Amino acid sequence: MKMVSPSLLSADFGNLQHDIEMLNNSQCDWLHVDVMDGIFVPNISFGQPIVRHIKKHARKPLDVHLMIMDPGRYIADFKEAGADILTVHYEACTHLDRTLNAIRDAGMKCGVVLNPHTPVALLEDTVQLCDVVLLMSVNPGFGGQKFIENTYSKVQTLRALCDRKNPHCLIEVDGGVNTGNAGRLYKAGADVLVAGNAVFKSENPQQTIIDLKTSE
Repeated sequence: MKMVSPSLLSADFGNLQHDIEMLNNSQCDWLHVDVMDGIFVPNISFGQPIVRHIKKHARKPLDVHLMIMDPGRYIADFKEAGADILTVHYEACTHLDRTLNAIRDAGMKCGVVLNPHTPVALLEDTVQLCDVVLLMSVNPGFGGQKFIENTYSKVQTLRALCDRKNPHCLIEVDGGVNTGNAGRLYKAGADVLVAGNAVFKSENPQQTIIDLKTSE
């Protein structure tokens, strides 16, 4: 499976509706929404009011990535704001099993995010609860960072774990993704690529999405 989820963190917030409409008319699959609290990551982005605004205009599922401490407090809020997929960081959850089940019980697809330093093996007992696992290929908090090369082998390790315990789980990769590494990520076992600058700083974002999806 080859899917693309453009990160709205790189969109033009002075003309956000325009960029959402562009994505609605593109071949992207999801819209990736990065929520940052300035504590779990050294940056602050936006919260439920902006997600609600995005949902009002989006015709694609909202892939909401919570880079916040204790995300379980906000599950109902992001469901109400319009999240279709809600991913939380392994590193931010004291009771990951409880949080994942609460996301699913709220009617959303659920997922876990791993920072670059967090081993895939830590998901041995929870991957079966996930609809998606998101691997960070940069340290989270800022767009435009350089891709971490170890991500390819990490995707392969995760693919083997998913094939063994949850074959329907999608593998998503976020950070430094572009047309130069997309094909290799798909070959390693990724299903969904998050791309921010690669899409929104492109002269032709819709063509770049096609190029990402068809990368070999």
